[in-house]
Amino acid sequence: MITHLNHTFKRCLTGTALLAVILAWTVPSGAAECPRGDLDVRFCDEDGDLVADTPTDPSKWLNPDTLIFSYTPVEDPSVYENVFTEFMEYLAKETGKKTKWYGAESYAAQVEAMRSGRLHVAGISTGPTVFGVNLAGYVPFAIMGKEGKIFGYKLQVITPKDSDIKEIKDMKGRKIAHVTPTSNSGNQAPRAYFKEMGVVPGKDYEVLYSGKHDNSIMGVVNKDYDAAPIASSVLDRMIMKGMLKREDINIIWESETFPTTSYGLVYNLHPDLARKVIYAFLSFDWAGTELFDEFKPRDGFVPITFKKHWRPIRLIQKENGVVYSQEALRAEDAKAAAKRKKKKKK
Repeated sequence: MITHLNHTFKRCLTGTALLAVILAWTVPSGAAECPRGDLDVRFCDEDGDLVADTPTDPSKWLNPDTLIFSYTPVEDPSVYENVFTEFMEYLAKETGKKTKWYGAESYAAQVEAMRSGRLHVAGISTGPTVFGVNLAGYVPFAIMGKEGKIFGYKLQVITPKDSDIKEIKDMKGRKIAHVTPTSNSGNQAPRAYFKEMGVVPGKDYEVLYSGKHDNSIMGVVNKDYDAAPIASSVLDRMIMKGMLKREDINIIWESETFPTTSYGLVYNLHPDLARKVIYAFLSFDWAGTELFDEFKPRDGFVPITFKKHWRPIRLIQKENGVVYSQEALRAEDAKAAAKRKKKKKK
């Protein structure tokens, strides 16, 4: 088997490493009364990796005829459905299952779909990944990378090109766009970092939730907002597409590098099927695909673990007192939607 994997997976991962990732799904575990940390009561974490264990009872395994795949909510989901078409075809080939796209309208909808068993495989944005893990049994195993190395992003604070806001303290008294309550770079990280710099979002300046990084960026360009914390990866992609020019905005501050969107599957997917899904991600050849054209210079999926690679995100959310519950996620999503609706009416 190792020889086969070495021949098939050509770029960023050795056959041994790929085998180790896949074999992690061989032995399911779990119990009714068990350690679970921040996980919902329906899940167990016997091995301490901070994600839900596969159920020990085979009757609880999911083995659907059609795998439902979803990518993190974006301005135009149909565009990304096309971007992932070739990968979804490959996923179908490697798993022997049909595949179907689910265009989630919000992070809460995406998490709830997985929690209810209607979503099996997904790409979930950085901050909401933690909600997916704790509420829906989401198990991240990959991230986009370049030449086998993780491709991260930074929180950047942008302003219009002619703005008089030169540093974080200058945002006091202004209207600042945050993305959604669960977004890492669009809300959670700014709240943690700005507080240390003497600026408390929602107190020292008005927070307006835009719903998406794209909206925040274009809102700053069009001067609907005085500034916005956004993900550098989204900004770079929008500039590459010609949606704006680098000189249209100023970047007044940026953070260290964070992990980007995670890719994973629901915890109770049949172990044999789960291994095939993981293999499909880690062996997919990006060369000449829409996926490469959209996300270059990234050129493949790279294995990660939630415990190691999402540690800074968990620390930020802990600093902000984030509660991992369905009620909290829906409530925050509703608040963001209400504020967007109110803004549109003005």
